[in-house]
Amino acid sequence: MEQKLTVYNTLHRKKELFVPLHAPNVGMYVCGPTVYGDAHLGHARPAITFDVLFRYLTHIGYKVRYVRNITDVGHLEHDADEGEDKIAKKARLDQVEPMEVVQYYLNRYHKAMEALNVLSPSIEPHASGHIIEQIELVQRILDNGYAYESEGSVYFDVAKYNTDHNYGKLSGRNLDDVLNTTRELDGQSEKRNPADFALWKKAQPEHIMRWPSPWSDGFPGWHAECTAMGRKYLGEHFDIHGGGMDLVFPHHECEIAQSVASQGDDMVQYWMHNNMITINGTKMGKSLGNFITLDEFFEGSNKILAQAYTPMTIRFFILQAHYRSTVDFSNEALQAAEKGLQRLMEAIDALDKITPSAQSNIDVSTLRQKCYDAMNDDMNTPIVIAHLFDGAKMINNVIAGNNTINEADLKELKEIFHLFSFEVLGLKEEIGSSDGREAAYGRVVDMLLEQRVKAKANKDWATSDLIRNELTALGFEIKDTKDGFEWRLNK
Repeated sequence: MEQKLTVYNTLHRKKELFVPLHAPNVGMYVCGPTVYGDAHLGHARPAITFDVLFRYLTHIGYKVRYVRNITDVGHLEHDADEGEDKIAKKARLDQVEPMEVVQYYLNRYHKAMEALNVLSPSIEPHASGHIIEQIELVQRILDNGYAYESEGSVYFDVAKYNTDHNYGKLSGRNLDDVLNTTRELDGQSEKRNPADFALWKKAQPEHIMRWPSPWSDGFPGWHAECTAMGRKYLGEHFDIHGGGMDLVFPHHECEIAQSVASQGDDMVQYWMHNNMITINGTKMGKSLGNFITLDEFFEGSNKILAQAYTPMTIRFFILQAHYRSTVDFSNEALQAAEKGLQRLMEAIDALDKITPSAQSNIDVSTLRQKCYDAMNDDMNTPIVIAHLFDGAKMINNVIAGNNTINEADLKELKEIFHLFSFEVLGLKEEIGSSDGREAAYGRVVDMLLEQRVKAKANKDWATSDLIRNELTALGFEIKDTKDGFEWRLNK
């Protein structure tokens, strides 16, 4: 059955049936990290959100070109247009080259994404590698009359643009709101209007990241990179642009203005934004100093954390909430996610222990389409997970001997769980330690319980009870089933 995905288009503020402009090809651009520090939980959410979208679009038959950029120049410390470049500042403090900072943190970001089972994008362009394209973009905007040069810098003329188009249509702001909330900063005198934003900045003598341009030795404004690289790799019209909702204004609003000012119409068909992760109701982020790095989660090394959490626990925690809802961090929520993931994986493992019967007295016929329906409804991953837990109850009832399942229905359950748990949601089985010791422990426990089964068959109750009692004392929960046994280690 053909699946039709409906997505929430931030631009139109409603759900719309996803109909790609170039079916069956899909162009998807997602704003990636600024690499001047370790990835934190706030970085994980957009990466996982759009990884699931990438996976699902591919599964339902689209050929997706997924572009996720790396910001390695032009993201300034104090404001989009003022202050020191964040990467240059880090390089100055550490006494290294800026690209050493970029490479170091990019390697760590990739390692964290691999741990989270986030697929690599089709293309991962760097802003610093596309200076020519950004200069060309600025020149096109100047030629069309929507920008002006001032003291070697080039600024976008927001007021002029707003007379011909609608500045603020993505964020819902009007120009008066923007003017009233724009701070007066050093260097604002270069601008005609405080709301104007930099397309190109003249570099001060101490600024080490600079390139020649028709206007000055300088560097591109932060907003220019995504418009220029999106156009280069996906064309003047592409399907999806995504990122965190904190980018709606000013970054994505400025992107829309740049694309319309340079080519005459919108570049993007669907805008999609994931919501924030908060701690005690406050946004998690580097600028607020309340972030927890992904490595700290994996190691349990932050004082806020009650324990270490595996990458799949983090992924499951994020997927338990709809991508457009806020997720508030707590140890209790992560511990609940850990237990929920464990139950789901135990049910998947149990599928291989079931011996099919001649007949089924459970109904699995609607489960697959229910999962599809949830995904098609704006990627409702928590509902998909709820349906998978319904399937897990079926599995557990069969294992307990309360229900029967035939070979065809068992095969269907295995396919559903593999498809939606692993291929679409991107979960995976985890080994608790890198050297595989936990897997070895599991094999030892299995061997002991197999000896217990033999002891029971021989009516050697003393040996049977001894094995069970010793394992229980060590924290193992043992359950006898009609097909043998199940066990779990209680934490």
